[in-house]
Amino acid sequence: MGKLWQKEITLDSLMEEFTVGNDPVNDLDLIKSDILGSIAHARAIFKAGVLSQQEIDDIEGGLSRILREFASGEFTIHREDEDCHTAIEGRLTQLIGDAGKKIHTGRSRNDQVQTALRLWMRESVLHLTAALGELASELSAFAKKHEFIPMAGRTHMQLAMPSSVGLWASSFAEGFSDQITHLLSLYPIIDQSPLGSAASYGTSLPIDRSYSASLLHFSKAQHNVLYANNSRGLFEAMLLDSCDYIGLTLSKLAQDLILFSLPEFGYFTLDSRLCTGSSIMPQKRNPDGLELTRSRSAIISGYAQQIKSVIRSLPSGYNRDFQDTKEPFMKGMKTTLLLVRIMTHMVKGVEVHEQKLIEGCKKELYATDEVLKRIKEGRPFREVYKEVGMDLESVSSYDPYETVRTRVSEGTSGNLQLDALHAHILGRTDQINSALDDLYDSYRMLCGENISLTL
Repeated sequence: MGKLWQKEITLDSLMEEFTVGNDPVNDLDLIKSDILGSIAHARAIFKAGVLSQQEIDDIEGGLSRILREFASGEFTIHREDEDCHTAIEGRLTQLIGDAGKKIHTGRSRNDQVQTALRLWMRESVLHLTAALGELASELSAFAKKHEFIPMAGRTHMQLAMPSSVGLWASSFAEGFSDQITHLLSLYPIIDQSPLGSAASYGTSLPIDRSYSASLLHFSKAQHNVLYANNSRGLFEAMLLDSCDYIGLTLSKLAQDLILFSLPEFGYFTLDSRLCTGSSIMPQKRNPDGLELTRSRSAIISGYAQQIKSVIRSLPSGYNRDFQDTKEPFMKGMKTTLLLVRIMTHMVKGVEVHEQKLIEGCKKELYATDEVLKRIKEGRPFREVYKEVGMDLESVSSYDPYETVRTRVSEGTSGNLQLDALHAHILGRTDQINSALDDLYDSYRMLCGENISLTL
């Protein structure tokens, strides 16, 4: 069939190539989402009296068949289709005839693509937070296993104060736990249905938008139809900003692992199966996965900025510029998920070398402990600080294990409360898995198939 907007004009071939862009490839990820949105829309216009019982039955049957054809590799998108929406409607019309031509009644391609994207992004958020939960859980287990192994704490990359492997690892576990909270805080914002908003201004048909929203398991319809359109790109940027923060933490963790696994440190050894070699130097075991984590975290940041740059100066209502927010958004979400999963893989393979860590706890590491010991005699802090600083050789010998355990203030190496942290992470994971199960149940009720939109 022709494009959804096709009339009597045949589009110039160069203009077609320019406007279609990468949509035929990107939209392969949206086919299942678009079919679900189309089933919900068909039921809404049936409820509004647009379709007969036979037509709604035929439409749902045809869309379910296309879903199965896509799963088996029989259905795809061709460049002449322009996007998944045209491809699906064209195939539906082939299958059921004129009833297929009624599926677009009361909607625009604008709210159609937004609905498909919103479904995809909603499930993507849950998969990403679930993966973050796995990484945080792995780090908290690593921290528990090595809780009281001494480790030199550093500031400005120099020796600072006594620390522990448990403190180091659980700092990242707690950080990723907070980032789960941050990402989930956006969930109620994106869990709104734009379906039925049409080209920003709704239609004169009595479409029950709350009904179609409930069919898709959205918490509500996005109320103002113009805002529904104006939020395109904005919601995507919000999510990628959150991904950017995740990437920043992943990059810091990657850099620490690179540093501490250097032969000069020798604190950790990375799993050799996760390291690459050199084409010329036979001894090399390169931490390429960690290095690419650093670089790709920067790429995620670029995707977020790209979307904000596209939408920054747009007027209200639909503008074709929105098309260029789709690819960076989907790439950004996929890249973040992959980084989280590869880092979980990396952490599982880290080997800890306790003796090297002890050797790294040089005498000067305990200078502050020495100051605090001497002020117990009632002397002023600043006087003792200067005294120790001018004569570091006078610092007493300290047991590194004891200094770890005697730090008992909340959150210090002797009082990490790792069981509470692990329980909190598991609670979040249960919440996320329950939300995913609810989504899968809603998909099954709509199309009769067990599907995931993003896997």
